[in-house]
Amino acid sequence: TAIIGVLVALSVIALVLSLVKTEDVTMPPTVKYGLVFDAGSSHTSLFVYEWDSDKENDTGVVSQTLSCDVHGQGISSYANDPPKAGDSLRECLDEALKVIPAAKQRDAPAYLGATAGMRLLREWNSSAADRVLAEVAKTMQEYPVAFKGARILTGEEEGAYGWITINYLLDSFTKYSPKAHTWVRPEAANIFGALDLGGASTQISFMPEGSVIKRNEASKLTLYGYNYNIYTHSYLCYGQNEMLKRLAKELITVRGQPAVHHPCYPKDYNETVSLSSFHTSPCTNGTDPWLTLGDGQVTLEGRGNASGCQAALKKLFNFSACDQSQDCTFDGVYQPPVSGQFIVRQIPSSHLAGTAYPGFLNLTEGQSLATVRETIERFCTRNWEDLSSSYPEENPERLPKYCANANYILTLLLDAYKFNETSWNNIFFQMKAGSADVGWTLGYVLNLTNMIPAEAPAQMKGHVPSLWAAAITFIILTLVLGLAALLL
Repeated sequence: TAIIGVLVALSVIALVLSLVKTEDVTMPPTVKYGLVFDAGSSHTSLFVYEWDSDKENDTGVVSQTLSCDVHGQGISSYANDPPKAGDSLRECLDEALKVIPAAKQRDAPAYLGATAGMRLLREWNSSAADRVLAEVAKTMQEYPVAFKGARILTGEEEGAYGWITINYLLDSFTKYSPKAHTWVRPEAANIFGALDLGGASTQISFMPEGSVIKRNEASKLTLYGYNYNIYTHSYLCYGQNEMLKRLAKELITVRGQPAVHHPCYPKDYNETVSLSSFHTSPCTNGTDPWLTLGDGQVTLEGRGNASGCQAALKKLFNFSACDQSQDCTFDGVYQPPVSGQFIVRQIPSSHLAGTAYPGFLNLTEGQSLATVRETIERFCTRNWEDLSSSYPEENPERLPKYCANANYILTLLLDAYKFNETSWNNIFFQMKAGSADVGWTLGYVLNLTNMIPAEAPAQMKGHVPSLWAAAITFIILTLVLGLAALLL
C-alpha cells in the first residue's frame, strides 16, 4: 500500500508539472565590439565601438568605448620602411584588448581605413602603398580579433561616413524614448551637413533642399529603416597641409632665386625649404624644369600681408572653370547650393596630427563672419617676435602657418563651397558630439552593422511565477502525505 501511495504521488507531481503554463522569456542581448583604425594623412587613431546584438530597424545602436591616438605620423609616411607602419599600431591594439572582454575578442571585427595620405601615396607609388597596407594587415592579424581588412577609402566614402557619424551623434536618425522604452525616429529630424578639413583632402556632404542631385553625384544610404540621398564630394590636394605646400611652390617662381616673399608668413620669420621636398607629393610634383634640377634651397621670407595672402591662396583654386555657375564650386565640379546647418570637423592646434584650425580664431565659439575677418586681418599683420611671445603655448612650427590656414578656411568655405554672411552662422566647428569623436569611423561601423544579420534573441521556457509557486506548494504537500502513508 505504501509503495502504491508513493507511485501515485509521483505520478500526480509529473502531471502537475506538465500542466503548469509556461511562457517564452527573452534573454538580454549580447554585446558586440568592433575596432576601426582611422589612418589619416598625418596621424592614425583607433576607435573601439560596442553595440547590442539585436538591432533597431536593421542598424546597430553603437557607442564609442575607446579612442587611442597612434604615436608618430600617418602610415603613408612609412613608405620607405613599411614594417614600421604595422609596428606603430601595436600600442593602441594592446589598449583595445584591455577594454574588450576576452570572450568577445575573437568575434570583434577589426578594420583599418586609410584616407587621403594613402590615396596620394597610391597615386605616387602604388607598390609602396600596397606594402604599407600589407604590413598593417600583418600586424592586425597577429591579435586575437576578427581582422576584416585594411584598405584605402575613396574620398566620397570618407565624406558619406562622416555625414552618418555627425547625424547619428546628434540624434538625427534615431533617439531613445524613455516613454516608449525604445529607439524612435525624431518627428522633425534635423539633418546636418558635414565638412571635413583634413591635411591632404577636404570633403563636403549634405542633403540639398529644393534641388535635384545629379545621379552620378548622389550617394544613397539606408539607416534605421529610412533611405537618404546625399551629395558628397572629396577634393584631393585641397587639405590644409597640401595647400601650404602648393602655396610655397607657387611662390617660388624663378629657379636659383635664393629668397622669395611669402605674404602669409609673419614679418621677420624665415623658412628655408628644399626644392626636392616638392617631389614627395603628386600635389606639388609638377613639370617645372627648375624643380627637377638639383636639390637647391630657397628661403621663404614672411611679409605679414593679409590681403596678399588671401589673393595668393585664391589662385590655387580654378574658379574660372565654373563660369559664374551657382551649381559649381571650382575646377568645374558640380555642387547643389548648400542648405541647412553644417558641422565642420577639424583637429585642434594642440593635436599631434598637425592639421589645425588656427588657435587664435576660437571658431568653436561661433563668431560672426565679420569678427573672424577682423581677427585674421589683425593676426596676419603681427611680426614673428610679437606672435611667438604672445602664444607661447602654440606649436612653434605651426604658429607661422596660422595666417595661411585661416585664409584657406575662408577661401574654401566662402568662395569654393559658397557659404555667405548669412549661412556662415549655420556652420559649427567641433571635434566631439556627446562622448564620441566626430569623424568617419563611427559612420563606417554603423554602415557595417547594417550588413551584419541581427542575432536572434536567445529564448528559453519560463514558468508563470504565480502558477509555479502553486505547483511547488502542491508538490510539497503531496510528498508529505506520501511519507506519512509510508510510515503508517
